[in-house]
Amino acid sequence: MIIQNSNLGDIVKYHRKKASLTQLELAEIAAVGKTVIFDLEKGKQTIKLTTLTAILEALNISLALEGPLVEQSVKDLNL
Repeated sequence: MIIQNSNLGDIVKYHRKKASLTQLELAEIAAVGKTVIFDLEKGKQTIKLTTLTAILEALNISLALEGPLVEQSVKDLNL
């Protein structure tokens, strides 16, 4: 599924609420600041990838890379 940047915050908020977590609780689990969760849920367009992956991992959400050369690059780089 392809997600637009503006929808990512909504998805994080949905998962957080389904997990019965406050923004502060999610921030603590992901080891990030509460402001990061607030900003992400409000649609902030810039966030460090390491921070985003920590938040997604805390919510058990996986991130996938897709593109015309991704599969070939994985093979070529022996990843």
